[in-house]
Amino acid sequence: MVGVNDSAGAVASTPGFAEWSFPAAPDSVRQARELVRDALADWGLKSMSDVTVLLVSELVTNSLRYASGPIGVRMYFRPLPDSGGRALLVEVSDPVEDPPRERAAAPEDEGGRGLQLVACASRRWGTRRGTVGKTVWFELTIAAAE
Repeated sequence: MVGVNDSAGAVASTPGFAEWSFPAAPDSVRQARELVRDALADWGLKSMSDVTVLLVSELVTNSLRYASGPIGVRMYFRPLPDSGGRALLVEVSDPVEDPPRERAAAPEDEGGRGLQLVACASRRWGTRRGTVGKTVWFELTIAAAE
């Protein structure tokens, strides 16, 4: 079972599936990183931790910048029909309906690279609207040895 502290609520956590809800507070980014890292270690996927934690951190930070409501993070395995392999699907949800927009950041800009990072580091990514707000998701291929 993935550990949870007082301000992050575990909605569900089983091998291969974890879901948390965080308040729209700056400390939520650190908490999300820790919980994602812990879950991946529990699932035997430590080698995926750095990239997964980086991308979750970017998306939760982006949600915090615009949302005032709760931020959800969900991770689970998904089969890859074409290869017979598996992927890790990670979703970050918030109550803001507008999808994020990729933009070209100038060299001196302090922000604006998060979605570019997600696009470059993931197998694929996207957004979808929910009944309330939106979800930004990305997918990482799980190496066959894991």
